[in-house]
Amino acid sequence: MDSVGASSPKEFPLGLDASLEEEYSSQSSLLQDFTSIPTIDKAWTFTSDGGSQGMFSMSQPNLLANKKRRYILPCHISKESTNAVSFQWAAFPIEMSNVSMMIPSPSGSKLLVVRNPENDSPTKFEIWGPSLVEKEFYVPASAHGSVYSDGWFEGISWNSDETLIAYVAEEPAPSKPTFTTFGYKKDNSTDKDCGSWKGQGDWEEEWGETYAGKRQPALFIIDVNSGVVHPVEGIGKSLSVGQVVWAPSREGLEQYLVFVGWPSDNRKLGIKYCYNRPCALYAVKAPFSKVEVHQSGTNAANDVSPIKLTQSISSAFFPRFSPDGKLLIFLSARSSVDSWAHSATDSLHKIDWSFSGKPTPDVTIVDVVPIVMCPEDGCFPGLYCFSVLSRPWLSDGYTMILSSIWGSTQVIISVNVISGNISRISPGDSSFSWNMLALDGDNIIAVCSSPVDVPAIKYGSLARKASVETSWSWLDISSPISRCSEKVTSLLSSRQFSIMRIPVRDISENLTKGASKPYEAIFVSSKTQSHNACDPLIVVLHGGPHSVSLSSFSKSLAFLSSLGYSLLIVNYRGSLGFGEEAVQSLPGKIGSQDVNDVLAAIDHVIEKGLADPSKISVLGGSHGGFLTTHLIGQAPDKFAAAVARNPVCNLALMVGTSDIPDWCYAETFGEKGKTNFTEATSSEHLDAFYRKSPILHVSKVRTPTLFLLGAKDLRVPMSTGLQYARALKEKGGVEVKVIMFPEDTHALDRPQSDFESFLNIGVWFKKYCK
Repeated sequence: MDSVGASSPKEFPLGLDASLEEEYSSQSSLLQDFTSIPTIDKAWTFTSDGGSQGMFSMSQPNLLANKKRRYILPCHISKESTNAVSFQWAAFPIEMSNVSMMIPSPSGSKLLVVRNPENDSPTKFEIWGPSLVEKEFYVPASAHGSVYSDGWFEGISWNSDETLIAYVAEEPAPSKPTFTTFGYKKDNSTDKDCGSWKGQGDWEEEWGETYAGKRQPALFIIDVNSGVVHPVEGIGKSLSVGQVVWAPSREGLEQYLVFVGWPSDNRKLGIKYCYNRPCALYAVKAPFSKVEVHQSGTNAANDVSPIKLTQSISSAFFPRFSPDGKLLIFLSARSSVDSWAHSATDSLHKIDWSFSGKPTPDVTIVDVVPIVMCPEDGCFPGLYCFSVLSRPWLSDGYTMILSSIWGSTQVIISVNVISGNISRISPGDSSFSWNMLALDGDNIIAVCSSPVDVPAIKYGSLARKASVETSWSWLDISSPISRCSEKVTSLLSSRQFSIMRIPVRDISENLTKGASKPYEAIFVSSKTQSHNACDPLIVVLHGGPHSVSLSSFSKSLAFLSSLGYSLLIVNYRGSLGFGEEAVQSLPGKIGSQDVNDVLAAIDHVIEKGLADPSKISVLGGSHGGFLTTHLIGQAPDKFAAAVARNPVCNLALMVGTSDIPDWCYAETFGEKGKTNFTEATSSEHLDAFYRKSPILHVSKVRTPTLFLLGAKDLRVPMSTGLQYARALKEKGGVEVKVIMFPEDTHALDRPQSDFESFLNIGVWFKKYCK
């Protein structure tokens, strides 16, 4: 019998012991400090007396609620002189609870606030004035579902006189069969009845990863005065619509909307991060048109079918009209669509809109910025834009300001849409990444950061010289947004970074010039080394593979660096930002060219005395996880530890379960991927997929590996990571840990999941690399 007062043995959470629990405690405190740093999402400016007003939209993880806390911070901007500007910030930010979107009107006198529904509740539209909510409208689920706010199908546009708003929302839920204890109920009713239940009806395909449960995007207009909502007719179910804008209005002519349409009558392959889905610009007559109202019923019923404007090009998106309404500018991912690489080099185009009457489908498309195949050293590498401001124009009416990728950095560029001239206007000698937030007249509000510098606000002013050339001056703006804890500030101040150029090894004759040029890696390290000993090195690998790791601030990577690790963040060939030939060099060579590029980058820092060969670990997600698991199999003695987030481990398994089976074909077979693609994969293709996959080398793995998997991942279903982890356990001799997040998709970006992921990564690397 136990003696009175005897204490029972301490129980530890699953997977922990006393030493690990202490490590979890200390690291979680530091990770919390990094997690709490706010993110600047958007900004707007409005003209006012004595200067202008700014409004910044920010977010912060709310770990307990497992949601993002969103808020706005207003400020008054006064330009005191050419070399001085002052931002007077509000005392406190204002939380925007349950707000899906905020869209200012063209004049800046009104603000649309959209609150999307939960369950079957209505969507709420609020029209805010300078000091109060002027109107609010409730749109029932019978009219449409949630307004799209995903950044891709998303589109909300005020008309010029601010009386109508066009937007994209889920189409109404289809009617489903009703059953009772007596069988099928003929008079189908929407009323809830305890004596009946709703059947499922026909299954409808969705747009894949992050779109589970989302219905077809459709186009609607709401009258700001009456709240009447009208669906835009004539589009039909064969197109999924997005990115709507109002065409310029002309006296006596009918009003048109321009939108992006994706064919959706066949299989909908995953669209998240996939620019290789064919799309086009369309024009359609707007409901509530003033001309239509005054015409007879017959004329009002004229042809409402959308007009396809971009017949001769396979991709067109982000439509923007020039300030004078004479040009329609748009981006194209035609290289991605034509090659099947999920992302590639963009091009910029224009259409003449100075016609009278109805738009026609035979418009001439003019290249403004063509695809850059192989940039000269230090020169513009091509367009890589993932968003465009709703009004991206300087006051001259023809200069467009864009954020684009340039090697391993993000930069701000200007494009003259008349001449096609391009200028880099963020500082050319800066290795930091710059992202444009808003225009304030002819001035730019931007955010600037680096792997070791938290985001800071910059204000760019245009200074015209005597010649035709222009220059930009950039001012630092003191901001509460960029503040963080003293601990974080101290740790980051001890770190430094550089961008390295890594020569290509084993250049063969069949390589293009662009594929033979050096690629880049971002190296983050301590400013001081003690006793010539190198900090342990974490090799960080992005997914895609046609993506890029930028020299911008990442809370997660800054946390790992602050634990005392050097980071080698590799932009292997196939990454964006280096020209189209570099992008297209990888398809067909995954598992070999990309693996060799990473190994060459590691050897490069070892040869420079910047890394200890015995203390190297590797971290990657998605295709980065593909590389991680390939590396520990192909170079089994090189890595002390590995972490794979939703990794591609077996293409033969993934091809039949992923929302993007075409990706497996494009990256495995290269140019032949498009012609080889089939839903009924042959045994020969399955064999080719298997031979490209990390699981081919699983028997050689000796590296302790942590797997982080999302149970609702449609992109790289968890079965591929689980199969590989189980195979490692079956082999024996390797420590394997799997953490499954039951509600997460591919990105593992829900606040609690992101926090737990990087806490476990930090503890895992400490266990094997310190």
